[in-house]
Amino acid sequence: VDKEKVFYGGIFDKQRLFISPTIMHHSTFNDAIMKEEIFGPILPVVRYENLDEAILKIKQFPKPLSLYLFGSSNAVKEKIFHEISFGGGSYNDTVMYFANDHLPLGGVGSSGIGAYHGVEGFKTFSHYKSIMEKATWLEFWFLKTPPYKEWKLKILRLLLEHL
Repeated sequence: VDKEKVFYGGIFDKQRLFISPTIMHHSTFNDAIMKEEIFGPILPVVRYENLDEAILKIKQFPKPLSLYLFGSSNAVKEKIFHEISFGGGSYNDTVMYFANDHLPLGGVGSSGIGAYHGVEGFKTFSHYKSIMEKATWLEFWFLKTPPYKEWKLKILRLLLEHL
């Protein structure tokens, strides 16, 4: 974290593994903080002049786990959320997105696979095992193997109609 760009917070204690909520202003895409995913309460604020250029720049980085957009334009919101691939995010908020157990939280690409929170987390960390069981007393192997004659198709149609 570039101390000169800290607008709010910026208290770090490595010994206690503590980072205070921190807002960084005048951040750019070239800052060290923008080179990796941020797993802490640090929010770099990046301003832009041209939306298309900002989107192109964001797309040069690996897909982020989250994207938080602040603004008042629905057109900008729709454009960014549809053109940029990211795990999840929110509009005009940060904490409530993460705190909502009903929204799956997870990455895409190198940011992670799957999601957690609520039922989606249960599904992600569960294994669905498919098992098919077939009776051994009745086998229609002769219907499944060539040659496929018309009489075989008639029997199969009859069976499928009554299943």
